[in-house]
Amino acid sequence: MIKIEATTADAYRLFHDGILALARAEREGIRVDVEYSEQKKKHLERKIEYHQKQLEETKLYRQWNHVYKGKTNIHSNQQLARILYKNMKIEPVKTTETGQGATDEEALRRLDIPGLDLILSIRKLSKIKNTYLGAFTREQFNGFIHPSFNLHNVRTYRSSSEGPNFQNIPKRDKESMKICRRAILPRPGHMLIEADFSALEVNISECYHKDPVMMKYLLDDKSDMHLDMAKQIFIMPDMQKSIPAHAVMRQAAKNGFVFPQFYGDYYGNNAHSLCEWTKLSRGRWKGGQGLELPDGSHISNHFLSKGIKSFDQFTEHMKRVEDDFWNRRFKEYGRWKKKSVQDYRKRGWLKTHTGFTCSGLMRDNEISNYPIQGSAFHCLLFTFIELDKIARQENWKSKLVGQIHDSILLDADPAELGRIKEALQTIVKEILPNAWRWIIVPLEIDVEEYGVDLPWVA
Repeated sequence: MIKIEATTADAYRLFHDGILALARAEREGIRVDVEYSEQKKKHLERKIEYHQKQLEETKLYRQWNHVYKGKTNIHSNQQLARILYKNMKIEPVKTTETGQGATDEEALRRLDIPGLDLILSIRKLSKIKNTYLGAFTREQFNGFIHPSFNLHNVRTYRSSSEGPNFQNIPKRDKESMKICRRAILPRPGHMLIEADFSALEVNISECYHKDPVMMKYLLDDKSDMHLDMAKQIFIMPDMQKSIPAHAVMRQAAKNGFVFPQFYGDYYGNNAHSLCEWTKLSRGRWKGGQGLELPDGSHISNHFLSKGIKSFDQFTEHMKRVEDDFWNRRFKEYGRWKKKSVQDYRKRGWLKTHTGFTCSGLMRDNEISNYPIQGSAFHCLLFTFIELDKIARQENWKSKLVGQIHDSILLDADPAELGRIKEALQTIVKEILPNAWRWIIVPLEIDVEEYGVDLPWVA
């Protein structure tokens, strides 16, 4: 009889073996370009001072400084919220869970008030300088950092990292990512390679809800979930992602609707994000606004022709899209989410396919996200353990040095590159699915090479 789901004992064994494999990676360490980091910190400090002088000339800063009597802290969201929403009487475009005006980056960019862009730039540059590069230089010893990778303090049973937090290196913001990764080097004569699972959480979610429509998207290379959603959202039945404007709308559908919906967001926030992508305002629309389309017209002209004349009407349209998304397109996924919530409320806990138990207070979106997020990471951890085992058995010169939830970083001997790739494919394609029979979709892992003696940047 084939065992589909793991037991608590299996979960313990996974973490026991994982802790040992990660400890070996911690001991090896990650090489840091200390000289570059120190020079870049000085360069960033000069840019921060320049932006600060520009900010101090704005009306926003003068009012802020007047209210706080010279104790202005541009890194304080509490102070900024008071200035924007209480003193300046600005209508929030986004609110927090407590109903207060939001001050996160997305909300501030939507407000489009002179000075806020400078505040965001200063905050970003300060974080790169102090949180990332500062941590590298502070924590390094003889040119190496040895971050800890923990398996005991995240509710979803993912890993965490500290000393420094290697998993916190920026990825979405390309400028920040490039600056920070430039500081990471391979050992002399080696090359950094990153083995990254493709769409891991989406694939693992299918192993839970078994939605047939999602399965088709995952197995059919010719299908495109995000393009199909873009067609529905933008009411354009004929779209091709090879056309630049259509590619933007596809990315908007992917990052502004599909993935946020999977993680528990709702249509109201999605409408704001989609308008950010397509450069549409939050009021009434007129011709000539927003993203330019292939025929030379604009996205606002297209929406006007479809009877959508304002942001409010677009929000109502997105409400209907969301309802269709869960109750028709991915109805089995939607049913699984509802059943998961019902089961949790009845029992007070939920079990993952990898043998872990999640309990305690959870919001509805957490109930469906926790098992997917945890099990996806466990696939990475399983792969890390097996790759570490092979590396030790075969006495590789290459070293596993880090992991970031769905990717593994290796400091590799170029002569062993072929063997590393072969071992990864064997683990992901054969060993992992044979060990965990609940994996019902093929998993993919890609390897990106960064060149001999070159830093961790493309």
